[in-house]
Amino acid sequence: MTTLRSRVLAAALIGFGLFATAGFARADVKDYEFKLLDPVIAAGKDKIVSVKLINKVTGQPVSDAVIFATRLDMAPEGMAEMATKIALQPGNAEPGVYKFKATFGMEGKWLLSLGAKLQGETGTLEAKLVITANK
Repeated sequence: MTTLRSRVLAAALIGFGLFATAGFARADVKDYEFKLLDPVIAAGKDKIVSVKLINKVTGQPVSDAVIFATRLDMAPEGMAEMATKIALQPGNAEPGVYKFKATFGMEGKWLLSLGAKLQGETGTLEAKLVITANK
């Protein structure tokens, strides 16, 4: 009799657990975005570009993304073939902030393209951010 009660109780708890978690929506990569911390930068060599990754639903920063694709070019000026080197800098002093070192060879609008994987999420977060380089 006690075994039957234990099984019924276990089944009830499992059912309740499934029912209780059914209402929780899982996050989606569409719930995240990169934001430029400074959309204007001085043209030149070894400039630091900072972007912040946030969860748009909660407003919280996201520090554990794996950024695997970066590109910086002048596509907004009609010169997508004019790309420059860009490198992710190690370490995050501020939660959710990612820093990149790049060379802005001339004044104008530059397109920063990022691809990132987020822990616990399926799919890839892609971002295209416009930076203005001034002299």
